[in-house]
Amino acid sequence: MRAADGIRAALARGQGGIGPEELYPPDQYSGWWLLLAVGIIAVLIAATAAILVATRARRPRPDQGPPGTPVERLGRLRLDYLHRIDQIEAAHADGRIDARRVHAELSALTRAFVNDYTGIATPVMSLEEIGTQQVHPALVAALETYYYPSIFGDRPPGDPAPGIAAAREVVTAWQ
Repeated sequence: MRAADGIRAALARGQGGIGPEELYPPDQYSGWWLLLAVGIIAVLIAATAAILVATRARRPRPDQGPPGTPVERLGRLRLDYLHRIDQIEAAHADGRIDARRVHAELSALTRAFVNDYTGIATPVMSLEEIGTQQVHPALVAALETYYYPSIFGDRPPGDPAPGIAAAREVVTAWQ
């Protein structure tokens, strides 16, 4: 305790210490440092926003469909599907696909045509469900007569030529 009393006594006399007149405040930072920090933060925020905008998924635009009147669009749709039927027929003639596969592809193709033309989800419907919809009878007849027996039947599928003709009828029969 003696040492502490000695220090207090020396300070009281003004010896060996720093007096209040010798103290001064620390240097202040320049205002430019604050502006620099705010600028860096603003650049980081802008860069983040730019990256997010540039990499976000684009919203699909409403499909206006191909230009032209509904009759012209139906004509293009028919030509497209008739061309696909021709491709299936050519693949069978070349031996690349067998009769069962021809009927399966024609079934899918005619269902897709009806879906594209009417908006009815025929590709995912059973034959019974399609029968309850207001679809052209040519589709139901083709499915019942040619496609289902050839795809799901126990017997080997027959000649695909009548099924191909039925597919063409489905595509051309819609008004």
